[in-house]
Amino acid sequence: MEFAEAVRRRRMVRHFAPEPIDRAVLERIAATAQRAPSAGFSQGQRLVIVTDPDRKRRLAELVGEGIYTERGFDPWISEAPALFVPAVSAKVYVDRYNEPDKRDPSLPPGSEDEWRVPYWWMDVGCTVMLILLAAVDEGLAAGFAGGDIDGLRAELGIPDDYTPVGVIPVGRPLPDVKSPSLKRGWRSLDEFAHWEAW
Repeated sequence: MEFAEAVRRRRMVRHFAPEPIDRAVLERIAATAQRAPSAGFSQGQRLVIVTDPDRKRRLAELVGEGIYTERGFDPWISEAPALFVPAVSAKVYVDRYNEPDKRDPSLPPGSEDEWRVPYWWMDVGCTVMLILLAAVDEGLAAGFAGGDIDGLRAELGIPDDYTPVGVIPVGRPLPDVKSPSLKRGWRSLDEFAHWEAW
């Protein structure tokens, strides 16, 4: 599939066929996500991929699937054949930037508080987008739900220095209820993109 087509076809899907996805396909999606950029090549992003039905149901509860179903959506998180949970560690980035090739030796070691822009959030956002696009490239679809971060960390045994950012259900799309927010439409390109200055 051409990149532009994958981008155009990508949307947040909220209903999936229950048939399992081959592990090789899930591994290709994960391998694509691993190519996300990371500041200083810190590589502080990680994924947990969940296919176990009971664990998927527990994750669905932690990200509020019931709120969606009460609003007329399908149980799109628990029904998806696979859930990707991206996580990122600020500590990995801080440690990387304290290494000799990144740190000014005349300064004391840096800390998380010194980052004016915490680039680990940007990088894990890139990881999320690559999962969404890789799913489309595989002929699948994906969505995203945030929720109880501490609950996700505990359920999946994610180390304390990693923060899970949400759950990405992946599967074969079925007709779904569209978000009412889509009625807002896309902003014009002229409003979105500024040339040379704002």
